[in-house]
Amino acid sequence: MITERSRAAHCASAELLASRALEALKGAGGSTIVASLLQEAAGADGTTGATGLVTATGAVRLLGADALAPYVLTGQTPAPEEWAAVRLTLAALPPAAPPRGPEPPWIRAWIDWGLVTLLARLAPGTPQASPPMPSGPPHCDSTVPRHHSATRTPQGGSGEGWVPWALRMGQLASLALPGLDTPVHEAARSGAEALARGATRSLLRRDFVTAARVTRWLAWLAADNVALALDPALLVEDIALRGGGNRCLLDVEICHHMLGLEGV
Repeated sequence: MITERSRAAHCASAELLASRALEALKGAGGSTIVASLLQEAAGADGTTGATGLVTATGAVRLLGADALAPYVLTGQTPAPEEWAAVRLTLAALPPAAPPRGPEPPWIRAWIDWGLVTLLARLAPGTPQASPPMPSGPPHCDSTVPRHHSATRTPQGGSGEGWVPWALRMGQLASLALPGLDTPVHEAARSGAEALARGATRSLLRRDFVTAARVTRWLAWLAADNVALALDPALLVEDIALRGGGNRCLLDVEICHHMLGLEGV
């Protein structure tokens, strides 16, 4: 059972990991983003116990591929212990199998897929085969009533309304990185207008965390030379001024790199 205290600890650890990834993207961090988090969680003498390591491991899985984003976007070479640390998190919490059912396991499976796939591509000595892709997602269909689409499973029907669809794509923002191209990315290409609406809606509602995550997809689409109805750089700059925690700022910095802009 996950308690509020446990959830808060995992969120705090994820914020710390995001801050280290952010520093690395800006050229101010080291080459052991994940390894340093696990080492700190274990304590200087390695005797702190399992609780801190479990929390740190959960933080890596929350960020997914974003934990490796600095290596993808800057080309910097991590220390050897970095890959061992990522493999440790995957061994401790085995990736979710591609499900055919409710939405949360489906989203979790895609986030895990992104982390495992980038590890396979970046880490020396890792088998290059990517894990099986989960199913979905549906394409956006702005004609589907919102109350109807909210009950659809990822495998269902012709699509779903743009509001819940854009929010769901925001949950999958860790996949919006160069070098990844999946059915999720194809759905982003076909739903570019819905993503623009979703990012703008979140910004107007002052939900800057969601706005940053949906804007990640717009930045990825711009880097993929997809025509957009708005300039994602303007959204990124607005979100950067408002803040929203380290994970939000990490999304902003990743957008900067994909758009070729100066960092915040």
